[in-house]
Amino acid sequence: MSRFVVVNSTRAGLVQRVTVGPHVILADEPVASGGMDAGPSPYEMLLAALGTCTSMTIRLYAERKQWPLQEVRVQLEYSRVHKQDAVECENAKGMVDRIAREISFTGHLSQTQRRRLLEIANKCPVHRTLTSAIQIDTSITGDGSSPAV
Repeated sequence: MSRFVVVNSTRAGLVQRVTVGPHVILADEPVASGGMDAGPSPYEMLLAALGTCTSMTIRLYAERKQWPLQEVRVQLEYSRVHKQDAVECENAKGMVDRIAREISFTGHLSQTQRRRLLEIANKCPVHRTLTSAIQIDTSITGDGSSPAV
């Protein structure tokens, strides 16, 4: 179903080399956070995953319905807010993660179609993953010795 994502540290501060099949992406932190801003931060990459999945899911649905959708634009922002500011928070301790997602459509769509596309946005696979219980299994590979040079 998916290819491995491999992340390697580099000798350049916090810069990480992300490889997905033939694709290479650099990830980093902004200068203000101790990085060199050589690429998106980890949270920006998370937002990119949600945004691209949202847009693709909407596009596929609209094409299947033969709706006149020309373009989808998804703008996202991550923040941490105090628990009392989050209406639907029951299990956070003091702070809760929040993603603000704004979606705009270009094309001659009715209000009913726009509302339906908004519902479809919440059904994209990455959205479902982020709003479900996630299990992350971590293990160590290799014997810890440095490779021969």
